Amino acid sequence: MSTNEQQKMIKKISKLLSLALRHQPEALNIELDGQGWTDTSTLILAVNKHGISLDLELLKKVVQENDKQRFAFNKDHSCIRANQGHSVNIDLQLNPTTPPEFLYHGTVAKFMGSIKEQGLLKMNRQHVHLSPDVETAQNVGSRRGKPVILTIATGQMHQAGHEFLLSKNNVWLTDHVPADYILFKE
Repeated sequence: MSTNEQQKMIKKISKLLSLALRHQPEALNIELDGQGWTDTSTLILAVNKHGISLDLELLKKVVQENDKQRFAFNKDHSCIRANQGHSVNIDLQLNPTTPPEFLYHGTVAKFMGSIKEQGLLKMNRQHVHLSPDVETAQNVGSRRGKPVILTIATGQMHQAGHEFLLSKNNVWLTDHVPADYILFKE
């Protein structure tokens, strides 16, 4: 398999893992426990049943090379889960953490009217996702078009009692960002 073909296969597997480990475990007929973990061997068998050749070594490569570090193994690689971004109800067992003074959110212009009225909503996910730097927020926002980067006054939010969590892959999570804490550039 060429390097290009291998990269395409890794991306295909990563998308399938995102679907199953974050949103629809039934897509692979797997079960997630209360913290989002599933048995690695069961996952590999399920992916193979979908016509994609996967073994533990390739799965390790998918996890290691994922640009957003979306997945994690437990210590002995017997279980795997998504680090964040779930729409299914799971508890990642993250502790509240004091955020930096400012975090960032990447979006696109068509959502700005709603954001100015309602702030950032978690929609069908468990949390609103915030980035630690502008570059990451630009990458997130550019998935849907020309990105608009919002600066969030997270230090003020935290002082006002809003809770923040930090995922293993350095994504900041919160329940809602009220519009009052978004520094809109006019």
